[in-house]
Amino acid sequence: MPELSRRRALTVPVALATAAVVPAVAAAGSSAADHHHGSPASFDEVYQGRRIQGRPVSGGHHGTGYAVFVDGAELHVMRNADGSWISVVSHYEPVPTPRAAARAAVDDLRGAALVPFPAN
Repeated sequence: MPELSRRRALTVPVALATAAVVPAVAAAGSSAADHHHGSPASFDEVYQGRRIQGRPVSGGHHGTGYAVFVDGAELHVMRNADGSWISVVSHYEPVPTPRAAARAAVDDLRGAALVPFPAN
């Protein structure tokens, strides 16, 4: 009969504890991921004198399913794999929401009109 070592004695309780914890962590992570990747709420506000709007849409450019407008002109936005958002105006500055992307675009435009971006 093999000798019982401390390592062997601890293997079973550790394996059982791991088996109990992993499903709970996975369930918590999936609900957070579902919320993280859900469509953001609509918005309509005036920011620095410019009207910015955003709303979920069916389809959308690059599958974002969300449309953003600055003074009625569409601001092309895209969701990154990590859940952040970028726009054609502030492409290298990811932000957490489409509203933040619209505000960043207004900041970058500094009063200039948004020229429509021909998306393929």
